[in-house]
Amino acid sequence: MSLLEKLECIDSKNEKLSISRQCELLSLARSSFYRPRSNAAENSENIELMKQIDEEYLRHPFYGSRKMRDYLNRNGFKVNRKRIRRLMQLMGLRSVAPQPNTSKPRKEHKVYPYLLKNLKVTTPDQVWCSDITYIRLANGFVYLTAVMDWASRFVLSWEVSVTMDDEFCVSALNSAIRSYNTPEIFNTDQGSQYTSNAFTGKLKESGIRISMDGKGRYLDNIFIERLWRSVKYEKVFLEDFETVSELTKGLKEYFNFYNYERPHQSFSGKTPAEIYFGEEALKIAA
Repeated sequence: MSLLEKLECIDSKNEKLSISRQCELLSLARSSFYRPRSNAAENSENIELMKQIDEEYLRHPFYGSRKMRDYLNRNGFKVNRKRIRRLMQLMGLRSVAPQPNTSKPRKEHKVYPYLLKNLKVTTPDQVWCSDITYIRLANGFVYLTAVMDWASRFVLSWEVSVTMDDEFCVSALNSAIRSYNTPEIFNTDQGSQYTSNAFTGKLKESGIRISMDGKGRYLDNIFIERLWRSVKYEKVFLEDFETVSELTKGLKEYFNFYNYERPHQSFSGKTPAEIYFGEEALKIAA
């Protein structure tokens, strides 16, 4: 059960079970329930701006707050750069060159070197990677994280959250490790979610080497960046989900399609599952 699903299970009006007891039964930190929801503070105008920013960023990922402001101004949205910069930071969006808030490690967290330079990644479970993206709803937004196998592009696990902290990233990591083999190397950006002791501690405990993108190196984790583009253009933008539960159901359908049915151009039309498991293994499983 994801963090959001756990939060939705809590009944604040339950007279028999306190919120603390409900959190305990769900193995949920009590602070998670009381933590401010990130999308509650944004008005409808900002939500619309974020939708416009999201779509334009996918077309031009090199846009920073200045170019994004200019684009929006030309399209009838009279907004200043300060406002756009805050919204882009809230969304976790970054230009190819400048630094985003998602890639800022906390000073007390260790940053690890990038291990993939000149490395030929040719086999499943050689390298896994992870990232976070903003996902819009009709009247709000959430964050999505996924764990992907680098060689096959197979999505091993994913989670959604109302906050961009490390808890849902660790949950996705745990889910991937429980369900599949562990990789030799795990690559992420330098965001505080990935430099946290909870995340790196799990990797070390599992004997996985830690790799992190170079500062400002958007292309170091390019395959999962391409995944976000596919998810949004092929699912999120088409269906305009209204609720978290609708989005979760839609993402489940999409990732199943992406893994097992969607032909991948890089693999001569084979699916990520055929590369990850091998075609013969899939035939046996079927």
